[in-house]
Amino acid sequence: MDTSTQNITTQPVPPPADAEQKRAARGATRPGDRIFLGLSRGSGIFLLVIMAAIAVFLTLRAANAISKDEGNFLTTFDWNPTANPPVFGIAVLAFGTVVSSIIAMAIAVPVSVGIALFITHYAPRKLGGPIAYVIDLLAAVPSIVYGLWGALFLVPHMDGLYGWLDDYLGWTGIFEWQGGAARSLFTVGILLAVMILPIITNVSREVFRQVPQMHEEAALALGATRWEVIRMAVLPFGRSGIISASMLGLGRALGETMAVAMVLSPSFDITASLLDPGGGTFAQNIASKFNEATEIGRDALIASGLVLFVITLLVNGAARLIIARRKEFSGANA
Repeated sequence: MDTSTQNITTQPVPPPADAEQKRAARGATRPGDRIFLGLSRGSGIFLLVIMAAIAVFLTLRAANAISKDEGNFLTTFDWNPTANPPVFGIAVLAFGTVVSSIIAMAIAVPVSVGIALFITHYAPRKLGGPIAYVIDLLAAVPSIVYGLWGALFLVPHMDGLYGWLDDYLGWTGIFEWQGGAARSLFTVGILLAVMILPIITNVSREVFRQVPQMHEEAALALGATRWEVIRMAVLPFGRSGIISASMLGLGRALGETMAVAMVLSPSFDITASLLDPGGGTFAQNIASKFNEATEIGRDALIASGLVLFVITLLVNGAARLIIARRKEFSGANA
């Protein structure tokens, strides 16, 4: 055999380029794609600029207030920026915000996930459709309407539940009730749970609908029951989505203003019992005191808003870390 022929036949032939890669390479030079890429990138950068501007504004105004505060801003159980010298702190507000949000999440997340599973995997289509429609309507109800419902209906009808908790769990001190109106952090938590339930339910429902049908069919082929299919295929796939939905709901619970202001009886005191009136949240305190605040008072409220801003960033950052660690096991993209 000729040497030149042998070299030609033994030389490896490069594989043909993938057709989709060719189309993508051609599309990258199209004017429309370049415009869309620029708009998308500009939108992301603009969002970061807005967040940075908000952080700078809050920090400057907060520094002005904290420099004049004679108390410890983080541990003082008082809010009196009009005093001479001014004394204010966020200890009560931080406690009320965190506790009411925890109560809301503890109630809303299991109920929301259960409703989403019922709509997607248990209810017939004729029943699941109307239930989903009602959930969508709840998400559109304004906060002021929830606040009116909480003040005029929920608070007067909580005596039975408060009495039951006091009878059976009052010995813990957490659910001890001394009587009086049910304008406490526990009632606020229940109200917030109702408000965030539609958000968590809708997102979880859409995530469960994205579960690959082959995963469920494989589990059924192995003899799994419907609950075992949900436990082995649906919930692992949707774990990241459930966490994302919960964080969306938590964001609303942390920042809810008018509904909390209409239900809670504010007082700058921390009690062991969740059923005692009093407490406060960042958003409720800002809404109720901003109109009558002096210049130093407004700066103090902005300083408390900065703390809420930081808490929200930390919560969302923690959620992203959890999703990033679990997405490889869920089969879903974060």
